[in-house]
Amino acid sequence: MSVSTPPDPHAVDAFEAEMLRHLPDVVRFARSLTKDPADADDVVQETYLRAFRARETFIPGSDGRRWLFTIARNHFLRRREREARMVTLDGEPELDAVATVQAQAAAKSVGVDPRLEHPDLAPAIAKAIAELPEPFRLVVALVDVAGLDYAEAAEQLGIPVGTVRSRLFRARRTLQERLLDHARDAGFRVAVPQEAP
Repeated sequence: MSVSTPPDPHAVDAFEAEMLRHLPDVVRFARSLTKDPADADDVVQETYLRAFRARETFIPGSDGRRWLFTIARNHFLRRREREARMVTLDGEPELDAVATVQAQAAAKSVGVDPRLEHPDLAPAIAKAIAELPEPFRLVVALVDVAGLDYAEAAEQLGIPVGTVRSRLFRARRTLQERLLDHARDAGFRVAVPQEAP
């Protein structure tokens, strides 16, 4: 008759320490996925609940942050109906590129760029990200907020790297436009680029 060995308390503590070390990153990631702080709190809570239930599947020494992001993302996506997540991603990339360059030139010409780095813009940035359609918000959350590279984000989302690049480009352009609108509303002079005759 074999005697079962109690779990090593140091191993449990190491797992908990590893998971809790990434809590601020998971909170930021969840907030960038959702449009509501309460929803983000639910995603974080469910992420950690699932992580602790599945602790035996975690491979010590692997990337705990990435593992938690995967759990959070999967939970978030399961909560949404697929139809609600789908948006038309058609467009004319050349026109998107021209519009982005024009908006950037306008911001630089009036000196808005340095002002947009001011910490008071955090609420405007969070609001602009929250208003993005979900496919765009997900790539921003993974690449710009969580710091994954394009290949990692593509793997997380189950889409090609080119799709990640395209969505991120369009998302950043939309965010740029919204933040320029915010700058105008805040009283900054922002020139509107003139169309060539």
